[in-house]
Amino acid sequence: MYSAFVVSELKKWTRDPLLSFMLVYPLIIGLIGRYGLPVVENAAGMSFTPYTDIILVVLSLLTPQIFGALLGFSILDDRDDNILTAIQVTPLSVWGFLLFRIILVSLLSFAGTLFILWFVRWGNLAFRSMVTVSFLVTLGAPITGLLINATASNKIEGFVAMKGVIGILLIFPVVGLFFSDGKELLFALAPGFWPAKVISTLVRGEGVLQFTLSQYYWWGLAYGVFLNAVLARAVGVRLVSE
Repeated sequence: MYSAFVVSELKKWTRDPLLSFMLVYPLIIGLIGRYGLPVVENAAGMSFTPYTDIILVVLSLLTPQIFGALLGFSILDDRDDNILTAIQVTPLSVWGFLLFRIILVSLLSFAGTLFILWFVRWGNLAFRSMVTVSFLVTLGAPITGLLINATASNKIEGFVAMKGVIGILLIFPVVGLFFSDGKELLFALAPGFWPAKVISTLVRGEGVLQFTLSQYYWWGLAYGVFLNAVLARAVGVRLVSE
C-alpha cells in the first residue's frame, strides 16, 4: 500500500513544474557551491575561506526549507482536492498519511543535504560529520511544511506563508553565526540555529563558540523533535476536522 502511495506522490510532483524543480534543487545548489562560488571568488579577488561555515550553513539549510515547502504544498493540494476526506475511509488514516508524507520528504531532504555537503567540498568535513549534520538539518524539512499548513488553508495563502517561514527559518540561523556569546541565544528559537552552530563548530573547532559540539547537537535534536511533534499534532487535528 505504501509503495503505491510513494509512486503516486512522485508522479504528482513530477507533473507540477514547481514541484519538479524542487526535486532537482539539491543538484543545482551543489553545482553552485562547487563551481559557482570559486568563480565569484576569482572575480571578486578575495578568498571565501574565512566564511566557510556561513557558506555551508546557507547551502545546507536551503535544502530542508525547499523540501519542507514541497511537503507543505503537497498537503495543501490534497486539502484543495478533498483527498484527505477520501483517505479517512481507507485503511490508512489521516495521521498515517501525514506521517508517510513527513518520512518521505525527510528521506529526500536527508539525501539532498548529504549530497550537497559531500559534493561542494567546502570545510573538509569528515563523512561521518556530514551524515550527522544532515540528519539534524533534515528535522527542519517537516517543520517548514507543517508550519505552512498550520498557517495557510490554500496554495495562495501557502505561498505567502512560505516566504515568511523560509525567511525566518533561514535568516535567523545565519545571523546567529555572527555571535559567539550569550547573544546567540536570541536566535535559538529558529530550529536551524542549532545545526548552524554545529557546522560552525566543526569548521572553527571546539572552544571558539559558547557551547560544545555535543551540546549544540543534542539540544538541537531535542528541540527539532519537540517542534515536529507539536506541529504534526496541530496539523493532524486540523486535517481530521476539515
